[in-house]
Amino acid sequence: MNPDYINLPAVFVAAILPFALGGLWYSPILFGKAWMQENKFTEDDLAKGKQAKIFGLSFIFFLLMSGNLAAFLATPETDMVFGVLAGFLAGFGWVALSVAIIALFERRSWRYMLINGGYMVIVFILMGAVLGLWR
Repeated sequence: MNPDYINLPAVFVAAILPFALGGLWYSPILFGKAWMQENKFTEDDLAKGKQAKIFGLSFIFFLLMSGNLAAFLATPETDMVFGVLAGFLAGFGWVALSVAIIALFERRSWRYMLINGGYMVIVFILMGAVLGLWR
């Protein structure tokens, strides 16, 4: 890893992209209704949440995740293709499978694993694309 190859604005943008994807992924257009059913949430349940805390901490965590991926990609050979591949490998191989393992012990459904794990795979692919492209 060479910190000279970490683009901090790219890390920041890559940390914002999951919110745009999440807005679509967890909306009624895609998987929002299924996700709510799997978690036994109602609209009232979601309205009760402390949104500032949830989004604020989520941004910090996404920023740390993006920075971590950027550190792995901090070589002169990294390009968008390698960033996407690394993002997929991290998203599927580490994050989605971790979600699945925890879900197995929590007795969650495959649908739950696919919705949440799939989201994280796409998040990491997008992060890798940004970090690989924006050198």
